[in-house]
Amino acid sequence: MQFRQGDVFIEKINKDEIPNDVSPVKRDNGRVILAYGEVTGHAHAIVQDEVELFEREGTLFLNVKNQNGATVVHEEHGTIPLETGTYKVTHQREYHRQEIRNVAD
Repeated sequence: MQFRQGDVFIEKINKDEIPNDVSPVKRDNGRVILAYGEVTGHAHAIVQDEVELFEREGTLFLNVKNQNGATVVHEEHGTIPLETGTYKVTHQREYHRQEIRNVAD
């Protein structure tokens, strides 16, 4: 199962694919932030409880424990419903003038 919301790519993975040495990511004003928009300041965010975000070397891992799932919202993109489970979150990259950079949203 894969989703894309702007520059954020979300794919469902097995829970055992999360590395052991991840670090928890704190919520920002009660929201789990998958990415901040570099241009607009908007955020790809989840507001439901029972959702955990972890990080390792720039890669994010999301654990949705809420029985009702969760939704990823952004002011300029459609809402993405996520079922209970584990996800890998990747920021899309692009080639620009012979350099690799994160896609600006």
